[in-house]
Amino acid sequence: MTQAFIQLNNVQKTFKQNKSENTVLKDINLEISEGQFVCLLGPSGCGKSTILNLLAGFEKPSSGNIYVDGQPISAPGIDRAVVFQQAQLFPWLTVKENIYFPLKQLKGEPKYITEQTEYYLEKTGLKKFENHRVWQISGGMKQRVALARAWVMKPKILLMDEPFGALDAQTRILMQETLTKLWQDNKTTVLFVTHDIDESLLLADRIILMAGHPGRIAEDIQVDLPHTRTIENIAPQPEFIEAKKHILEIMRKEVNRMIDYIH
Repeated sequence: MTQAFIQLNNVQKTFKQNKSENTVLKDINLEISEGQFVCLLGPSGCGKSTILNLLAGFEKPSSGNIYVDGQPISAPGIDRAVVFQQAQLFPWLTVKENIYFPLKQLKGEPKYITEQTEYYLEKTGLKKFENHRVWQISGGMKQRVALARAWVMKPKILLMDEPFGALDAQTRILMQETLTKLWQDNKTTVLFVTHDIDESLLLADRIILMAGHPGRIAEDIQVDLPHTRTIENIAPQPEFIEAKKHILEIMRKEVNRMIDYIH
């Protein structure tokens, strides 16, 4: 049997707050194959971002084990890149300098650095803005820079925490299309956190539907839609409509469960 590329085995995460404890993840068991695009979908507070932080090595599980390519995760590493909702860029550097910054830090060959930087400037539509400082460009452009900088590292895993959540609707659609094209070219394993059902169905091979208090996996959903997707061509399809209806039904049940839990 082939070993899963990413494995979370009986993972639990509890945060201590003063004298109390808050369990945000419980009994998380998840296996992801190399090259998959997986969305973690669910409401705020269900542990989606905590799973990303554990995989990034920013946090350690309270119990359970996490493996990437058979190796336990104990700290951040260059095999995993992270893109946040707010682009974490260097404002005093140009667009181009931000993109090649990690390659310079790794002391890559100058020719390779130039080739890779030029490639991702073109792929993300940033070539005309390469000499702009970060403070001179829009929020959507900043996310393009963050995306290019992540991909230029050739990570084994790209971890994305609601990267388009703060963008306007039009820019968000353009960014989704850019991400899809990059993923199709590279087939990097992607874990993408979102609370948007349409976005998850547009991007993912597979949706892990999360429920909260404590965070757990409510359902593992395979997305049987063509890979070349736009929201315009998939929204009318019966498969999209049925999948969205199914997800909404599960979410309603979870909301009702939470209301009962609170009362």
